[in-house]
Amino acid sequence: VQLQASGGGLVQAGGSLRLSCAASGRTFTTYYMAWFRQAPGTEREFVAIIGRNAGTIYGDSVKGRFTVSRDNAKNTVTLQMNSLKPEDTAVYYCAASTAVWRTDSRAYEYWGQGTLVTVSS
Repeated sequence: VQLQASGGGLVQAGGSLRLSCAASGRTFTTYYMAWFRQAPGTEREFVAIIGRNAGTIYGDSVKGRFTVSRDNAKNTVTLQMNSLKPEDTAVYYCAASTAVWRTDSRAYEYWGQGTLVTVSS
C-alpha cells in the first residue's frame, strides 16, 4: 500500500488542524492505520491508531484532543487535532500495518512521506 499524507501547516496554539492520509491499493481494510510524529532531535512518537473496525488507541499526550477516523470506502484516514499546543509541533506520518494494535513504529511496514505541523505560541 502507498500512503500520502496532507493537511499540515502553521496554526496558533489552541487552534485546530485536520490531517488526511490517502491510501492506494485494494486491501486498505486489512490494515491497522496509525499516526506517528517526530519533532527535531526526538524519536518517532506514537499518536493514534485505528483498527480495521474503527476501534482506536491514543497516545497519552493527545488523548481528549485528537481524534482519528477512517473511511474504508475512500481509503482514507483522518486525524482531527484540536486544542493544539506548541509541543505538538512535529512532522506527522501516517503508517499502515497488518500487525494487531501495535504502537511501536517498528511494526509498521508502510509509511507516508510526512506532513509538517507547526504550532505557534
